[in-house]
Amino acid sequence: MIRALALAGSCAVAPVGAAAHQMTVFASSDCETVTVEAKFSNGNPVMIADVRVLDGNNVLLLTLPINDDGTLAIPLDSVDHSGGLSIEVDTGSHDNYWIVTPDDLARNCQS
Repeated sequence: MIRALALAGSCAVAPVGAAAHQMTVFASSDCETVTVEAKFSNGNPVMIADVRVLDGNNVLLLTLPINDDGTLAIPLDSVDHSGGLSIEVDTGSHDNYWIVTPDDLARNCQS
């Protein structure tokens, strides 16, 4: 009985540790590029990850490696962004995404 309680207690603690290492993704646009930023909840940048860029219909357009500082600049003229973009960052053990809507892409543009 004591072993069962100890095992149950140790299992209950595991998700807390996993949550402490969540990854956040943010993407913004300046009309020429989409800048992607990825970091862990402790503030450390994601240094090794694949960044997948998908169009508004979830069709994969590009896969690029993230930079050592946890950022990546994607030129908008290199992708069809008319329907918005979905930016997925995958480290192999953590993944998250950011959706850039057509309104987000047009917000800072003068045209």
